[in-house]
Amino acid sequence: MLESQIIQEMKGFMAEWGGGYAAWYVGVAEDARTRLFVEHHVDERSEPWIHRPADSASAARRVERYFITLGTAGGPGGGSDASTRVYAYKKSPHTEP
Repeated sequence: MLESQIIQEMKGFMAEWGGGYAAWYVGVAEDARTRLFVEHHVDERSEPWIHRPADSASAARRVERYFITLGTAGGPGGGSDASTRVYAYKKSPHTEP
């Protein structure tokens, strides 16, 4: 998926669920579902989350960096060369960054 398309979809999703960029965490992973639901403790059924496949790990990192510069939580440099999925979730008191 193109970077611009991922950015548009994720921005739209975040706007729909609200809270501004500071209310969100954005990251990259090889296995976004495990990262979201096991490691970050996002409730799959009741909390807002999204993930999209990027064309490469470097493209995924550029999308991640874009959102971090807008004010989301997250940190560049995570993941591996296989981390081609970009994900985001709205933070809550029980989620883990």
